[in-house]
Amino acid sequence: MEIDFSKKLPISFYQQDTISVANQLIGKIIVKIDEKNSILAGKIVEVEAYTQYKDEASHSFVGMTKRNKAMFEIGGILYVYFIYGMYFCANIVTNKKDIGDAVLIRAVEPIFNLEQISINRYGRKDITNKQKLNLTNGPGKFCAGFGINTTHNFVDLTSNSIFILDGNEEKIEIGVSERIGINKSKELQRRFYLKGSQFLSR
Repeated sequence: MEIDFSKKLPISFYQQDTISVANQLIGKIIVKIDEKNSILAGKIVEVEAYTQYKDEASHSFVGMTKRNKAMFEIGGILYVYFIYGMYFCANIVTNKKDIGDAVLIRAVEPIFNLEQISINRYGRKDITNKQKLNLTNGPGKFCAGFGINTTHNFVDLTSNSIFILDGNEEKIEIGVSERIGINKSKELQRRFYLKGSQFLSR
């Protein structure tokens, strides 16, 4: 995969209103380059927006803590946390400094270096088509496949390690719904997804 660095999203993209960023992330390409210059890439097909104000499901709702400190930085970094004692979740910090907003990457369609993503996720490179569809179709699965963990907390998304590229100019249809797997603020329509994608979390 040849990376067109001119398509890397600028820092100003992340510092917009969080709901707007979440909507615009659908169809964008997330890229991770490791220390061996191995490139992993996938199309973002599902996200969820979380804000500090009027959103009880957000980690930032209670204010800044040691765990959620990254959410209160200026938009354009990763907030990665550990959950259920076994999964990592990656969030894109958005908006201005001290606001406490972020967008969870919920599902990705793997598009480059599927063998390495599969090794990271399943421990082997040869997988069935069903396993391919399940490779990164959930926040924990995405992080496992891309080798993202809490060492990537605070990573600058304008760096050359993890970043997001503008997608193709193809017309896409975006769906909106309630978020998944939460009990508080369920009524908020803050899940955005690529309609028709086979790689959604459900």
